[in-house]
Amino acid sequence: MNSNDTGKWVVLGAVSLCVVAVSFATLALVVDIKSDLDVISDLSPASISNVVDISNTNPAGSVDVSASGEGGAGGVGGSGMGGSGGGSGEATIITQGVEVAMSAEPTIKLGDNPCEGKKPLHSDAEGTDNYFANQDCVVDGVIAVLEQAGANVTEGYEGEIDATGRDPITNPYWMEGLCPVNVHWHLGAEHLSVGEFDDHGAAPLSDGHKRHLLAESEVREGFLCHHYDATQPRYTEEYNWQHCEGMHVGQTYEVHWPHSAAGACGTPNQYQTPFYDGVFCTDGIISLDPLNTYMKIGVQAQVYTIVNDENYYYPDMIRGMIVDGDMGDDIAKYTGSTTGTSRDNEVCSKYTPITWQVDRKCHLISASSFDKLCADMKAQRDDMSLDLHAHGARELVADELAANNLQ
Repeated sequence: MNSNDTGKWVVLGAVSLCVVAVSFATLALVVDIKSDLDVISDLSPASISNVVDISNTNPAGSVDVSASGEGGAGGVGGSGMGGSGGGSGEATIITQGVEVAMSAEPTIKLGDNPCEGKKPLHSDAEGTDNYFANQDCVVDGVIAVLEQAGANVTEGYEGEIDATGRDPITNPYWMEGLCPVNVHWHLGAEHLSVGEFDDHGAAPLSDGHKRHLLAESEVREGFLCHHYDATQPRYTEEYNWQHCEGMHVGQTYEVHWPHSAAGACGTPNQYQTPFYDGVFCTDGIISLDPLNTYMKIGVQAQVYTIVNDENYYYPDMIRGMIVDGDMGDDIAKYTGSTTGTSRDNEVCSKYTPITWQVDRKCHLISASSFDKLCADMKAQRDDMSLDLHAHGARELVADELAANNLQ
């Protein structure tokens, strides 16, 4: 090997070392960025909003990730590696603020809400019969209404009303052309599922598990889940609620998602308060003669105990019942009516029969999940503010008013 060859090998060796050094520097930069991004991706929107001060930050709630460039061709950097991309090679993560959901009124010009005022009161063309008004459940000793809700959904239960020919929808509602048109919830469970939500559950605001009016909220409390444990902070440390009203950690709530084939599905008007407006939004679909209400109207129901624990965060409750793992796995299906405390076992609902699909199990859900739901409700076109708090729970439907078609 002559002196010229030696010089060439020295130069090539130096170049190789430079390339290796640059490669390791680039790899370290990428790993550093990925590590920081992983930290951000592991945080739920709600948990981030509790950590970051969003009072005077970017209203869009963005997280900006930027990296400066490094000399060379094609790689990591704001304007690329090489060319005009230069830079120090350092990655900077700037958290500008994260917000759970935007809830401002739209500034774009929109048309009228076609669902407003669609809740029916009459069934006749003249609009005089008050068909849908609540009425006595029993008249002259005879059951005067069709099946009611919420009922006992414990497996094996059978009501006494013969609902032959009025079978509930057994497929997921979306498969039958129904979409969610509202979401709201009740204090405690309106349905009974023995061993899951019943008279032996517990909650921080309950008094001996009695069904009663709570002085604070003036609504009737339903059945309670068995999860609450006053010795565990996740059931007792209150959450800093930003969007929901009058909610409490440790409490049981039954969430309802009314669905309808006559909803304004897939439009800005899909979600409505009151939910009746959404259910009956489109004319010519729901009929009393021939009766098809139990095929065109359905409600999903799922019962939760709220915890202050981000391990139970779910970001999209507005879309419907959570069906994943053991959530939404054991579903009771039957026909009944609308619920609420204006009805009981003496005064019944005439909005019947409709399908009910009820999760028999009680689940834990984070308070931030509910708060995100309320933020999403505020962002809907229709004013859903009357559903941002818990409604009262109807008393359990008596056997003689419940359908015999529970599945």
